[in-house]
Amino acid sequence: MANEEWIKTLKDGRKVKFNYQELPEDGAFITAQLERNEVVYSVVLAKAGNPLSHEAVESHFQGELSKT
Repeated sequence: MANEEWIKTLKDGRKVKFNYQELPEDGAFITAQLERNEVVYSVVLAKAGNPLSHEAVESHFQGELSKT
């Protein structure tokens, strides 16, 4: 099972740490955490279509991360 973690800088300068973990039976657990923020957004995908690209993981959190 794959487990990846990466950091991306948003257009407004905020940094976000993403995590992608493959789960059994094509599932995935993905998270996004804004720098210096205790809030972690997380999603469990039952049928993820693994492997997911970084862009696919990031797109799941687009709405939450666009809020300031």
